Amino acid sequence: MSGRIGRGCRVVAALLTAVVCQGAPAHAADPLPPSTTRASGVVTWAASADRPGEGTAGEGYRLIVHTSVGGSGLRVRVTNAFGDRPLTLAGVYAGLRDRGAALRHGSNRRLTFGGARTVTVPAGAVAWSDPLPGTLPPGTDLAVSLYTPNADGPATGHGMALQTSYTAQGDHTAEESGTGWARTTGSWWYLDAVSVRPTRAATRAVAALGDSITDGWQSTSDLNRRWPDYLARRLNSARTDIKGVADEGISGNKVLADGAGQSALNRLDRDVLSLPGVRTVFLFEGVNDLKAHTGVTAADLIAGYREIARRAHAAGKCVVAATVAPFKGWSEWDPAAESVRQEVNRYLRTSRDVDAVTDFDRVLRSPYDPERILPFFDGGDHLHPNDKGMQAMADAVDLSRLDCAR
Repeated sequence: MSGRIGRGCRVVAALLTAVVCQGAPAHAADPLPPSTTRASGVVTWAASADRPGEGTAGEGYRLIVHTSVGGSGLRVRVTNAFGDRPLTLAGVYAGLRDRGAALRHGSNRRLTFGGARTVTVPAGAVAWSDPLPGTLPPGTDLAVSLYTPNADGPATGHGMALQTSYTAQGDHTAEESGTGWARTTGSWWYLDAVSVRPTRAATRAVAALGDSITDGWQSTSDLNRRWPDYLARRLNSARTDIKGVADEGISGNKVLADGAGQSALNRLDRDVLSLPGVRTVFLFEGVNDLKAHTGVTAADLIAGYREIARRAHAAGKCVVAATVAPFKGWSEWDPAAESVRQEVNRYLRTSRDVDAVTDFDRVLRSPYDPERILPFFDGGDHLHPNDKGMQAMADAVDLSRLDCAR
């Protein structure tokens, strides 16, 4: 481990060994309703809520997440958005991941909710934890551990995490050892956001609203190589007040219709506008609408984009849109879908409905066949970019345009 990384780990350990929620009584173990559905500060990690499976009573989850912006007052948001009954979490901890499911010694600390060690989240609701004192550096692997004593019915989480997390029978959430966490999961369960209070009051975040490309499919698992991850690393070293990144991609997601997750229109408020400190909505969706051959026209998609932009602007956010990337060679490609893509991209390049445009089409397309992804960027299925393509996308974002005059 390098000295720089080692110093960062010691800072995180200092955060997580600090006294947690000093006003919380030691005996506060009775379930309490969520004290708030919103948090101050800035989102440093997020994942779109969906239905990863069924809840399991007596199950523990050690969820590995990679933060973007640093700050103090770490909080997590737990979610029961798709549950059909109340969800009780009897233990929620945050610690610094060492290796695998093991945590760095002395870093695992209990999170409380309204001063209580147990929280009950009503069906369809979310709950923010109380803040942890101390300072968390940017770009940190956190392990958020949860225990569900009586979970049943539909669970809420994020199905395709591209990150190995861990599960256990029984409550091992307080343990720093990875011994009790014998199984793995490729999903994030019951957790959809983490926030901090940055040092600079002006610091804000960008939320990427997208589909499987934003979700990171075909990027390398466990290495944080989705295009929003590369963007977060650029922002961390840049002179800009936009530092936080929330990846709100869902594989297969559409702008207009529910299916693989709720549509972008239907999940905008929960997955993006409700996150603390979001300054900019980065909209990169549409390919699943047009390639599904359901009769969606360019006019339909443009109307959807305009509605998202209108609602984001009404909430005081900037809106950056990206052109739809090429996908010739994918099984659902045909000239009709390509014609819609070209018309949509012409609109986006000249639109006054958004504050800025990033041309992912031009970044990714082959100069020899502009309807295809450049082979060097192709993840192998002619739709999803590989790690190099993901980095090229992030590099193409004009950081100065992530803020606007609104």
